Amino acid sequence: MRNAVTISLPAEMAAKLDQVAKSLGQTRSQFVQDSVRKSLFREQIEAARKSGVPAARRIGWYTDEDIFKAVS
Repeated sequence: MRNAVTISLPAEMAAKLDQVAKSLGQTRSQFVQDSVRKSLFREQIEAARKSGVPAARRIGWYTDEDIFKAVS
């Protein structure tokens, strides 16, 4: 099921959206969906980082190398 979302953009931004979407061979909708998908993913990663970093610090993991050593 799909839900329609209506947004308003300043004319300049709408024109840029059309230009970029066209250059990528996408529709406005496809471009916006992809942008929202990427933004939501970044938010999920950031939320995981916020909860994971304190837990990692408690067990002495401060760098990527610390984690690599633990899992290797």
